[in-house]
Amino acid sequence: MLLKDKVVIISGIGPGLGIKLAVRAAEYQAKAVVLAARTPAKLDQAEQAVRDAGYSTPILKVPTDISRVDQCQTLADLTIEHFGRIDVLINSAYAHGAWGSSSESSMADWRNAMDVNLFGTMHMTQAVLPQMKKQKSGSIVMINTMATRTPNQLESGYAVSKGALKTAVQYLAQDLGPFGIRVNSTFMGWMWGAPVIGYFESEAKRLGVPIESLVDQVAQQIPLRKIPEDSDCAMAALYLASDYAKVITGAQLDVNGGHYLPC
Repeated sequence: MLLKDKVVIISGIGPGLGIKLAVRAAEYQAKAVVLAARTPAKLDQAEQAVRDAGYSTPILKVPTDISRVDQCQTLADLTIEHFGRIDVLINSAYAHGAWGSSSESSMADWRNAMDVNLFGTMHMTQAVLPQMKKQKSGSIVMINTMATRTPNQLESGYAVSKGALKTAVQYLAQDLGPFGIRVNSTFMGWMWGAPVIGYFESEAKRLGVPIESLVDQVAQQIPLRKIPEDSDCAMAALYLASDYAKVITGAQLDVNGGHYLPC
């Protein structure tokens, strides 16, 4: 299977994509799945989701704030201690920050987003690199956003921080290629899952309209005419993590049903 015998770290475990990444990794026969999030309860939920799906994959849960260098290092060290190697890192942890335009947003809020989305992701990446270099192999996948492709002023700080990460990936791919380490990005758009469902429910109540009408408005902007399921988006990220993509590095894969079509 896609991840057979691979030790997979997933940061940013939450009720949406993070949990789906964990379940899919188990489905694809990962040797072990290491779960990281700031909130221990989210790690428990992810483990339960894996078990409920019928998988007995070994799981290590490590509460981790990726903005803390020491906690990232502890995560990497515990992974090596338990499983002897690190094959895959999926950097899914993020901080969205406040909604606001680029001209009116608080720069303190932008700094907070940057601290997690760029610097925190780099902390986590650098923590696993010594082991991957020792192995002369490894795959790192950054979960990025379509907001860096098509500007959405209300997500300005989040998008800018993720835009910086996009550039970092290009440099990392070139830097780490000689060590057999690949670095790629997936650019997610709308994803049908708990966070988006909550958003639509809130907006439908605020506007006094059926939720189906709001979902359809978005779906009509997407060539596939549906909002992609977060579990399907997880498959794309794990494909890049796998040996099926062993000659792909520095790639920018759009995972949004064609909502963004590059020229």
